[in-house]
Amino acid sequence: MEKDKYVGISKVGEKGQIVIPKEARDMFGIKSGDSIIVLCDKERGIALVKADIIEDLTDKILPKGDK
Repeated sequence: MEKDKYVGISKVGEKGQIVIPKEARDMFGIKSGDSIIVLCDKERGIALVKADIIEDLTDKILPKGDK
C-alpha cells in the first residue's frame, strides 16, 4: 500500500542546499535533473512543487491552440 503522508528532516548545507529525503522523492516522482519551484510566504512557510505540476496547471488554464 502506498503511503500518502511523509515527515522527514533535511539539514541545510553551507551553500543553502537541502537534500529531499528519498521517501519524499519517490512519493512525488522527483528525479535527478527535475526542476522544483520554491513558493515562500513569511507567515506560512516554504513549499516545494515540481515544475511540471505548474506546467500542467498552466496548460489547463491556457490551452495551446485555443484562441
